[in-house]
Amino acid sequence: MSIDEDTRWLEWVTKQFESIAGDDKEIDLDEFKTALKVKESFFAERFFALFDSDGSSSISLDELLKALDLLIHGSETDKLRFLFQVYDVDGSGSIDPDELRTVLKSCLRESAISLPEEKLDDLTLALFESADQDNSGSITFEELKAELENFPEVMENLTISAANWLKPPDLEQKKRKTPRYLTRAYWHNNSRKLLFLCMYSLLNVLLFIIAMLKNAHGGPLFMVARGCGQCLNLNCTFVMVLMLRRCLTWLRATWLVRVFPLDQNILLHQIVGYAILIFSIVHTGAHVMNFARMSQNDGMYQLWEYLFTIRPGIGWVNGTASITGVVLQVLICLMVVCSSTFVRRSGHFEVFYWSHLSYIWVWALLIVHCANFWKWFVAPGLMFLIEKLVGIAVSRMGGLYIVEVNLLPSKVTHLVIKRPPFFHFKPGDYVYINIPVIAKYEWHPFTISSAPEQQDTLWLHVRSMGQWTNRLYEYFRQPESQAISNKRLTASLRNRRHESRTQNELFKSASCNNSVASNKDDAVELTLYRTSRTHTNSQKPVPDPVAQAELGDVSLATRELTAKLSENHRYCNIKCYVDGPFGTPTRQIFASEHAVLIGAGIGITPFASILQSIMCRYRMRKQNCPNCNYSWCETIKDNEMKLRKVDFIWINRDQKSFEWFVSLLTKLEMDQADEEPEGRFLEMHMYMTSALSKNDMKAIGLQMALDLLAKKEKRDSITGLRTRTQPGRPDWAKVFQKVSEEKKGKVHVFYCGSPALAKHIKAQCEHFGFNFYKENF
Repeated sequence: MSIDEDTRWLEWVTKQFESIAGDDKEIDLDEFKTALKVKESFFAERFFALFDSDGSSSISLDELLKALDLLIHGSETDKLRFLFQVYDVDGSGSIDPDELRTVLKSCLRESAISLPEEKLDDLTLALFESADQDNSGSITFEELKAELENFPEVMENLTISAANWLKPPDLEQKKRKTPRYLTRAYWHNNSRKLLFLCMYSLLNVLLFIIAMLKNAHGGPLFMVARGCGQCLNLNCTFVMVLMLRRCLTWLRATWLVRVFPLDQNILLHQIVGYAILIFSIVHTGAHVMNFARMSQNDGMYQLWEYLFTIRPGIGWVNGTASITGVVLQVLICLMVVCSSTFVRRSGHFEVFYWSHLSYIWVWALLIVHCANFWKWFVAPGLMFLIEKLVGIAVSRMGGLYIVEVNLLPSKVTHLVIKRPPFFHFKPGDYVYINIPVIAKYEWHPFTISSAPEQQDTLWLHVRSMGQWTNRLYEYFRQPESQAISNKRLTASLRNRRHESRTQNELFKSASCNNSVASNKDDAVELTLYRTSRTHTNSQKPVPDPVAQAELGDVSLATRELTAKLSENHRYCNIKCYVDGPFGTPTRQIFASEHAVLIGAGIGITPFASILQSIMCRYRMRKQNCPNCNYSWCETIKDNEMKLRKVDFIWINRDQKSFEWFVSLLTKLEMDQADEEPEGRFLEMHMYMTSALSKNDMKAIGLQMALDLLAKKEKRDSITGLRTRTQPGRPDWAKVFQKVSEEKKGKVHVFYCGSPALAKHIKAQCEHFGFNFYKENF
C-alpha cells in the first residue's frame, strides 16, 4: 500500500474502533464479540486473547491496529503463526488431538453444521494423522504449515471476520463501466424480447397517434384521453393473451418459440400491466381536467356530476362512462398494488390471488364503459373462455388423490399424488393444484418434481412461505387421527405395514454392504441383517447373550426410527384437483448440448424431474462390454436428447435442506459409478451458504478435515454424497469460466430460485455468451 492508502486505512480503522469502543476508549470481550459477528464464543475469546497483547482484558486502538496490520498486510507465515496460536489453546507450542477436536467442534457450530460426535472424532483424527508427520502425538507449527501447503486455495485470502469488517472500501476508484443494458452481449442474448418490446411500443404509439388525429375536434385534453383509451383497448386484451398458459405450452413445441419470447410471458404480462396503469391514469386525468374546464365554461353541470352521475349522458350505455371509469381506475390501481413483489413474497399470496380475480369485473365494466372495446375483446375472450373450460374439464376428469405425504426439513411438504393414465407432461412442467380440505376455491402453482417416466405417481414439493402453504404443512403435521381419519384400526394396520416395509428396507441395505459399518446407522443395519440371517439359517437358534443385547438395542433403534418416520410420513387418501401441465423454459434443455442447472433452495424442484428424466435417457444410451465390466455412454446426438454434459449446482442455506432430495442425488451418483472416456456426463456441485469459506480462519481446520475425510471415505460428511459440499457461495465468474473451457457445445443456463440471485447469474451469462433461462410461473 502507498503512504496515502495507508493513511486512509488508519483513519478508517480508527473510525470503526470509535464506533464500537466504550467511553473508556477500550474494547472489552462483549464489544469484541459484537464487532466480530461470530456465533461461537470460542473464536471470539481466542482472538481477543491474542489481540490483547498486554493482558489487560481490553483492547486498545494500538493493539487493534497491530493485530489487524498483521492479518491484512502481514505475510502468509505471519497469518499462519496467528492461526497456530488460535489452535494452540494451552500455549504449549504444539497442538494435541483434544485441542484440535475443541477447535473443530467450534468450527462446526460457527458454520451451522451438525454432525454426530463419532463423525467429529473421525474428522479430528483425519486432520491430525495427516498433519502429524513424525507421529509424535502433536502438531508443530512447521507441520501445520506443511499441511496447509496441500490446500493452496486456503492461502489466497486468509483473514477473519474482524479484519474484513474493519477493512476500508476498495481504495482504487472503479472505472465507470458501460451500463449492462448497452452492452453487445445483452442485446445479443435478449434479441427476441427487445425486438418484441420495440414492436409492442411502436404499435401503441401508432394507435395513440391515430386516435388523437381522429378526435382533433375535441381539443388537446380530449385527444390525449382518446389516444390513451385506444391503447387501453389493445393492452387490456393483450394482457389476457399473455396468460393463456395452454396456448403458450402448445406454441413452445412449434417454431414460434425461436421467434417470439414465449419464455418471457410473465415479464411481458407485468410490463403490459404497468402500461395499463399508466395509460388509465393519463386517460382519467385528461378526462377529469376536461370535465373541470367544461363545468367552468358552460356551468351546466358541476365537476362531481360529470364524474359520479349519469346526468351528462356520457357513454353508450345510459351515460355510465364516467361512473364505470372511476370504478375501473380504482380496480386497476388495486390490482397493480396487490400484485407487487412485496405482497406476493411476504406471505400474503391470497391478497394477490383474490384481488387479481377482479379482472372479470374489469372486462365487464370495460364493455359497458367503451363502445368499441367488445371488438377487441371477442377473439381473445373466446380463447380465454375455451382455455378455462378445458382447464375445468381436465381438472375434474378422473379421481386424483394425495396418497402419501412426507414432511421434510425447513417446512417442506412432499405430496405424492396418484397419477391418472391420461396425464402426460414434460420434465420441468408445473401444475395448479386445489386441495378442498385446505382451501376450497384456491389454486396454487407448483413444479412437478417427479420424472415423466414415473408412471404411477406425481410428486410436488411445497415450501411453506404463505398462508395456504403453511396451512397445508400444519394440516399434515397434526396427529393422523385428527387430520385424516378417525378409523383407529385402519390407521393402526397401515402403520404396522409401513413399519414392516421400513425393516425390510434396512435388511436389504445391510445385505448390500460388504464393508464394516462406518457409523451408528450402518451398525444398526448390519446387526439387523446378522440377526435375521442367524434366525433364518438355523432351525434352532443358539441363544447368544451378546447377540440378544445387540438385538435389544437394534429393536429400540428400529422403533425410534419407525416412530420418526411415522411422525413425518403418512399414507392418506385426500381428494385434490390438478390443472395442467403447463410448459416452462426448461423444456428446451434437451435441445441444448451443455446444460447448467442452478437451483437455489426449493428451486431444485424442476431440476429434480429433469435430472431423473435425463439419467433415464442416459441409461438407455449406456453400453456395457460383454467381456468385462467396462461401460460407456454413446455420444450420438438424437432428436430426443442432444445433451453431452450437464452441470447441476444446488445452493442451500443450511445443512437440513439437502435432505429434501439427497436420496435422489445418491441414486444419480450411483448411475455414474463408472468413469466415462470423455468425463462424467453429470457433475453435481453443492454449496452451503451458512458455512464459512475456506479462507476464513474460523473454518480452515474444519474444511481441511472435511476434505481429508471425504477422500478417505469417498463421501461427503455433510450430505453423504460423493460430491463434496463447498462452503459459502459460488464464485460465478470461476464457475462459468470452467464451463466455458470444457467446450462441450453451446451452453444453456437454467435457473430457479430467488430473483436477486437471478440478476447476478444472468449478468455473468451475458458476459460469457451463455443463454439464460429463468423458471417463471
